[in-house]
Amino acid sequence: MSSIDHHLAASMTRHSAALDAARHAEPVMESLLEDSIWERMRETALAVARREPMLARRLQQLILPHAEPAAMLAAVLARRLASDDLPEPALRDLMQSVLEEDATALHRATADLAAVKDRDPACPDHLHVILNLKGYQALQVHRVAHALWRESRTELAFALANQASAAFAVDIHPAARIGEGVMLDHGTGIVIGETTVIEDNVSLLQNVTLGGTGKEHGDRHPKIRSGVMIGAGAKILGNIEVGTMSKVAAGSVVLRPVPPHCTVAGVPARVVRRHREDSCPSQEMDQTI
Repeated sequence: MSSIDHHLAASMTRHSAALDAARHAEPVMESLLEDSIWERMRETALAVARREPMLARRLQQLILPHAEPAAMLAAVLARRLASDDLPEPALRDLMQSVLEEDATALHRATADLAAVKDRDPACPDHLHVILNLKGYQALQVHRVAHALWRESRTELAFALANQASAAFAVDIHPAARIGEGVMLDHGTGIVIGETTVIEDNVSLLQNVTLGGTGKEHGDRHPKIRSGVMIGAGAKILGNIEVGTMSKVAAGSVVLRPVPPHCTVAGVPARVVRRHREDSCPSQEMDQTI
């Protein structure tokens, strides 16, 4: 082998090693970023407890005693859902166990937390999201219920979904598949059917329905692709696709597939605008047509 060949081989080996190192570094960096979100939340909670004595007890019970994100999130959700026949300690233990065992659910909960803070201009910090925003809380109860559903614990999954619907006015079937970085803004009146699929980085506003068209069985609900924003009061009905990075205007009724990179509006909805391919409605949160 010539010196040039040796040089090329060594260069390729170094390049391969660098790629391997980068691949291993990515999950480490992601984990560090996730940890920092929860650490900042605890720091904010401590500052608020000192500043607002009325809130100190709540924070001392739900946030400050817990070192792990799963415990914090479970404590908040259990407090919101508890009832006489679903006591808070049992709910807290159940949810914490599910979140600790299902790394995907906790990772998605953290991504949702970051998404809400990033997209909602009225949101001051991550603590506000977990304590006060019922759209976020309802989605995290769904993540627990969905994990139970996948384990064939369907009765318990239905019970949690029903309790969340009563507490938050957000109705999500426990079988629905929802990705990460999802925001349910305001939350009230959102309905998500059994065979719905929502991909990553999607934003839904209040009173959105992702429903069927009748009494048919099987795969009968919408498929919402990544980067989509669905405006307040929009109804998307049937097993139809809303293409990546599209927008459904407020009050629209969507009965046909929506192409990628466009805005649809009206009853029934039709394409009214085409977007640049780098435009992401779910992050821009622009409600205009």
